[in-house]
Amino acid sequence: MTSLDDLVDRYLSPAITPHYENSSVEFVVDGRVWMRRMRELLTSLGPGDAAYICGLQLEPAMDLTGKQPGEPGYQALGEILAGLARDGVDVRVILAGAVVSSSIVRPTIGPFHQNVSSAHRLRRWRPKGDPRTDPPPLADRVLLDWSGSGVGSNHQKVTLIRRGNELTAGVGGIDYAASRVDETPHRRLAVRGGRWGWHDAGTIIRGPATTDVWRALRMRWIGAVNLPRRRYVWPSVKGLPVLNPQGMAAEIAPAPAQPAQPAPGSACQVLRSVGPWYIDSLLPWERRPYSDGSPEGVHEIYLTLVQALGAAQRYIYIEDQYFREYPGGDRRFELYPYLRAAAARGVKVILVGSGTRDPAESTPLINGTVNADLQKKVIEPLPQRLRRNVGLWRVEHLTVHAKIVIIDDRFAAVGSANFFSRSMAGVDTELTTAVVTTGDDVRDLRAQLWAEHLRTPISDELRPHLENLDLAIGMFRPEWLPPKEPAGSWRTPGMPDGFDPLETVLTLVGPP
Repeated sequence: MTSLDDLVDRYLSPAITPHYENSSVEFVVDGRVWMRRMRELLTSLGPGDAAYICGLQLEPAMDLTGKQPGEPGYQALGEILAGLARDGVDVRVILAGAVVSSSIVRPTIGPFHQNVSSAHRLRRWRPKGDPRTDPPPLADRVLLDWSGSGVGSNHQKVTLIRRGNELTAGVGGIDYAASRVDETPHRRLAVRGGRWGWHDAGTIIRGPATTDVWRALRMRWIGAVNLPRRRYVWPSVKGLPVLNPQGMAAEIAPAPAQPAQPAPGSACQVLRSVGPWYIDSLLPWERRPYSDGSPEGVHEIYLTLVQALGAAQRYIYIEDQYFREYPGGDRRFELYPYLRAAAARGVKVILVGSGTRDPAESTPLINGTVNADLQKKVIEPLPQRLRRNVGLWRVEHLTVHAKIVIIDDRFAAVGSANFFSRSMAGVDTELTTAVVTTGDDVRDLRAQLWAEHLRTPISDELRPHLENLDLAIGMFRPEWLPPKEPAGSWRTPGMPDGFDPLETVLTLVGPP
């Protein structure tokens, strides 16, 4: 049996110190479960505790259970946060900001303009029963962080809870938006008059690894508090002349030491992507580097993914919103060569993306064909006989927003970083959790995801078949089955080793 030391050496970058068997990492699939867990954490807090959130966006009026205004039991997230702050909890919220984009209503460029309104609303929020003290509880506790690359965004998604001195960190790709409250079989939402779902993932961390998350968020708060004041280019929201008012709450203290959370046979890393410039500008003399980072930036996510992809022996499974490059990318940090090299040595490369684009983007069409980046950088350089070691699949009626890499049932990375080089280079700042394990946690995550895309609940009868990689991988390409298995055995209900998808939503895009 492979030892934990062997897995760490094989899959994790030696440039980042891992946490050995002392930090638990729980994988959470889809937003309904995630939001329920975050609500449980938030509502467990009392005076002297802390709740820190940073994300690309946050909708103050959303209910974490998915209820709509007017429904019995509806409670807005803004109400929860303001109530906690009123009751003595140290609440901080950091939302992605941008100087120009935040000032423009149309055309919409990301969530930045909406974030200004959200920040202003949270700063003024008075919870029910508040004695109308002045100022409101969150007045000095919501920041817009416009630092980083001028063409990127602060894309990290973190919920950090301190109860007494005990830390719990939620790290992933899930923002606090009502559309994220979804789960398999993804039939509760609709967009443009048709069925639609939102698929996402995150990790919940306990133990010493949470101090790495705390350190990253603490530096975000300290930096954002000290950003130069920036006014709107075109003030489109009356009464909001600056992104951040003066007099925001003081810096966050260093993390308290954390006791071990037993995680036998597992090691994890909390990985960052950060660009070289804390304040970017077209004017070189206006640029400001990070005070505590490398002049070239921090590329921990890239380093570990390169290590893991290079070590893959049987399969690479990736779920992502983007399998192509976008403006701001850097060819030095592209991952396509490592996918191509894996396929060339016989590794099966499975890429799963959206069948419906995020409605916030301009066009609904996505993954109709294999895009030029995958075609030219991964597939075409391979000999013809090896090209079917790679496949791109889309999940119909679904936005795949999860950022997941699973390798060999031993390595998993889940976080905010997309596959494209913007995330790897730090043009978009990111935070991701990587795990290796001698146990079954990564295998179980893979089985859960594959069952979801088959729209098939994991029953006691089905579980062994999905956990059996030799059999389950046939759901993607029949020739990937072992020679002894009939080509259709993975989905033949009459056979003892078969199972049936309840719904056909997984479509091969290519190569054929």
